[in-house]
Amino acid sequence: MKPPKSSIVVRNWTMEDIPGIMDCHEAAYPDYSPEEVFDERLHELQMTAFPEGQFLAEADGKVVGYATSLIVQLDDLGEKHVYSYSEITGGYTFSTHEPSGDTLYGADIAVRPDYRGRRIASLLYEKRKELLSRYNLRRMVAYGRIPQYSEFAGRMTPEEFVEKVTAGELKDYALLAHLRAGYKVKRLLFDFMADESSMNYSTYLEMPNPTFDPARRMIAAAPLKRPVRSIRVCAAQWEMRRIHRWEEFEATVKFFVSTASSYHCHFLVLPELFTAQLFCLMPQDWEPKVAIRELAKMKDRYLELLKGLAKENGLYIVGGSIPVVNEDASLKNVGFLFGPDGQVDFQEKLHITPTDANEWGMTPGDCLKIFDTSMARVAIQLSYDVEFPEASRLLALAGAEVIFVPYSTDEKKAYNRVRFCAQARATENYVYVVMAGNVGNLPTYENYLINYGQAAVFTPSDFAFPVDAIAGEADPNAETVVICDLDLNTLAMQRDVGTVRPLGARREDLYRLRPQKRIKRVRFS
Repeated sequence: MKPPKSSIVVRNWTMEDIPGIMDCHEAAYPDYSPEEVFDERLHELQMTAFPEGQFLAEADGKVVGYATSLIVQLDDLGEKHVYSYSEITGGYTFSTHEPSGDTLYGADIAVRPDYRGRRIASLLYEKRKELLSRYNLRRMVAYGRIPQYSEFAGRMTPEEFVEKVTAGELKDYALLAHLRAGYKVKRLLFDFMADESSMNYSTYLEMPNPTFDPARRMIAAAPLKRPVRSIRVCAAQWEMRRIHRWEEFEATVKFFVSTASSYHCHFLVLPELFTAQLFCLMPQDWEPKVAIRELAKMKDRYLELLKGLAKENGLYIVGGSIPVVNEDASLKNVGFLFGPDGQVDFQEKLHITPTDANEWGMTPGDCLKIFDTSMARVAIQLSYDVEFPEASRLLALAGAEVIFVPYSTDEKKAYNRVRFCAQARATENYVYVVMAGNVGNLPTYENYLINYGQAAVFTPSDFAFPVDAIAGEADPNAETVVICDLDLNTLAMQRDVGTVRPLGARREDLYRLRPQKRIKRVRFS
């Protein structure tokens, strides 16, 4: 007997909803073996890859339906190639989610049997359609079951069954849900998915987006079956030298931007507090806490400069960092990301050294961020932050492919702490780590006397990467850059098939890592 009708709420699900999602799946698909049911970890990975694409329907205090989805870039299906569910979803982890793709893949949908007939599937599909419009995607595709075909097998072919359901002459609750949502059956497949009630037949379905605007899709991702998705990064070594005017500082910034642009880089990384060179424009006898807050007053000019250069050169710029005074008068060390379309966002430094706190009065930030750019999923960890493996692991689990580490260190031991930790983070999380630091001295300004630096790009340590796990490094203590190409497809593949797989081999039966605050995902065009 169906329960009395109550209001149904459709929303994005959270980590806390996962047990309810699993319970709903078990109720909707009772014939699935335990091996076919996704465990909690896979649901967590799907959630972190694309939280905006995961929906649930809630009624009577429980999950009564859910739908999962991700954005991908697929070649149009031909006669000779059909993507498997595992291919499209990256082994069910949604690691193939590509923000710049043009196709929304409806991975899974389920409704509790005792709540069917209440348009729950339609409500979930409406949420997926909103994603089509919001992200200007070309289409939505899915593979569907035809579970009631088993009642007619032997009396008609699966093609005839699908035709009759489409014509309204027969019913199949799974196929009808897709058809009512607006899908069209493009193809019938055999042995694509194991489903006894469907006699192992399934449908390939497609729904075009009527509001799709091709002109808005400025950058396309590599199709799934193509082997290359790479970015070129440029990490700067900024030399601290005496300057007398803002224009001298600006000229050096433009030099590094021009260099990155000339070498067709996608990302330029500037060092932490390279803006400290502007101490030269202040009286030499100012106390550090006075000088650092004066530097913070130059934030707007700094933002205007780098925002304009990023847009002018079609470049993502990781703008090192600059001190920022918040409304409560607290002082933060803040790294900014500038996009080629003029978008700007930031990552506060989360861990403050004793020097930062005592001499400058810095206070820590309180939010981890992932930046979904058109080229890669990236994160920023300012210097000391990369020495805390928990934060880097959380970023990797949230989908980060590249971690940028702008740093500023005064001598080699301090530099080595950052370098060794950055290389460890690349190895243990199978991510690329890009370091950019300051060199040179400001000998007459005690606020920022000496610097030791060597820009470097680190990779995981496996056969697909350089033998020393270093993609490139600059000569130490010279004003220069290091430029490297980073293959993101290789990175994704090695996470699944590498010699070791640290992200997947974690012993969650012994220990667990959970963020106390939600990692914020920021989308760049």
